[in-house]
Amino acid sequence: MKKTLLGMVAVLGFGLASAQSISFDKTVFDYGKVSAGSDGHRYFTVKNTGDKPLILTEVKPACGCTTPEWSKDPILPGKSAQIKVGYNTNLIGAFSKPIEVFSNDPKNPRSVLTIKGEVGATAAQQVQTLQATPATMKAEVVRDAVPAQSKKTARAQKIQNAAPVRMEEVKK
Repeated sequence: MKKTLLGMVAVLGFGLASAQSISFDKTVFDYGKVSAGSDGHRYFTVKNTGDKPLILTEVKPACGCTTPEWSKDPILPGKSAQIKVGYNTNLIGAFSKPIEVFSNDPKNPRSVLTIKGEVGATAAQQVQTLQATPATMKAEVVRDAVPAQSKKTARAQKIQNAAPVRMEEVKK
């Protein structure tokens, strides 16, 4: 009886252990510093380390600036596939974007990949940025501006600049 029970546990345990299993060559891809408008595509390699076909059911970016592409075909045991991730390098500045990968791996149905880096402006973009900064616009306005006034002072000045009005005291 004990041998039969032990045998069933061993078979059940082996049955649960055999399944598809997802692994990645890396979970973070650092672009480093890239130029605005440069190629924003990078690749993650996904491998099936299990003994049943692995299916990537969805690859979901955090926002519209990131676009993933992947094969819907099953990844056979021991084989690999690539997830192509594109980032919009016209968006200047530092970025860090998560990408969720959903699969039929029973132990890890959701994995998170991350892309990060910094997009630097080109010389032309830097000139445009300098010309359109709030500090520059404020400096130009300050040259032609008059001293600040309160609302009451401004209202009184409008009345004063209006056509003269004759006022008389009304006697009852």
